Amino acid sequence: MDTKKEVQGHLLALITIFIWGTTFISTKLLLESITPIEILFLRFAIGFLVLLLAYPHRLKIRERTQDLYFAAAGLCGVTLYFLLENIALTYTFASNVGVIVSISPFFTAIFAHLFLDTEKLRVRFFMGFSVAVVGIILISFNGCNNLQLNPLGDILGVLAAVVWAAYSVLTKKISGFQYNTIQATRRIFFYGLVFMIPALIIFGFKPDITELTRPTNLFNILFLGLGASALCFVTWNSAVKLLGAVKTSVYIYMVPVITVITAVIVLRERITGASVFGIVLTLAGLLISERKGRHIPEHAGAGKA
Repeated sequence: MDTKKEVQGHLLALITIFIWGTTFISTKLLLESITPIEILFLRFAIGFLVLLLAYPHRLKIRERTQDLYFAAAGLCGVTLYFLLENIALTYTFASNVGVIVSISPFFTAIFAHLFLDTEKLRVRFFMGFSVAVVGIILISFNGCNNLQLNPLGDILGVLAAVVWAAYSVLTKKISGFQYNTIQATRRIFFYGLVFMIPALIIFGFKPDITELTRPTNLFNILFLGLGASALCFVTWNSAVKLLGAVKTSVYIYMVPVITVITAVIVLRERITGASVFGIVLTLAGLLISERKGRHIPEHAGAGKA
C-alpha cells in the first residue's frame, strides 16, 4: 500500500473516532427533551441534505446489483445499528452497551475474512483485540465490580456490533465500485432514512419545534448531523477504502477513550486510576492490532479444512 495513502487513511479514521467519541455528550443532552428516534432521523436527514449540497450530482448506478449493496449498508450502518444500540440502552446499562459494541472489530475481521479476498485474519489482530477489550471494560465500568448481565439488552448490543461489522465490510465492497465517496455515502443515508420510516411510525415522530430551536439543542443536533453524520461517515468510508475494513475497524477501540476524556473535560466527571490504566491498555491493543504480522493460515480459526 502507498505510504501516503495509508497515513491519510489513519488520519481520517482518527478524525472520525475523535468526533464519534464526543457524540455521547451531545446525545445525552438531547435525550432530555428529544426522543432517540427523533434524534436518529433528524441527524441523518441533516446529514443527507448537507451531502447533497456539498456535491449536488446524481449518482448513476452502473449495475442494479450494486444498488443492493447500498441498500444493505443503509439498513445495517444507519437504521439497524443505531436502533439496536438505542433500544439496548433502555434494557441494560450504558457501560454494558459500550463494552459490547466495542467488540465489533472482532466481527468485522471474521466477515472480512469470509467475504473479502484481500483481508485475512492475523494473529496480532486477536492479541490486540484481547488487550483492548480488557482496557475498554476497565474504562466502561470505572474499576467497579458491579457488572450485571441483562440478557435482552446485552443481546441487542451484540447484534448492534454485528450489523456495524457488516456495514464496514459492505462499505469496503462499495469502495471497489469506484464511485465518488460523498455520493456513495449520500446513497447509503438515503436508504437508511427509507428503512427508518417503519420505526418512525412505531415509536412516533413528533419533534417539538420549540425544543429543537433552543440554542443548546439546535447546536447539538447540528453537530450530530453535520459532524457525526455527514462528515464522519464520509471520512470513515474513505478510511475503509484506503486501509480496509479490518484495519479501520480497530479504531473503534478508541471511542470509550475519547468519551471518558471528553466527559472529564466537559462534564467534570471524575477519572479513576482503573480508567487511566484502561485507556493505556486500549491504546496498546490498537497499536498491537495495527502492526503488521503474519497471516493466520486459512485452516486455522476459520473452520476450513
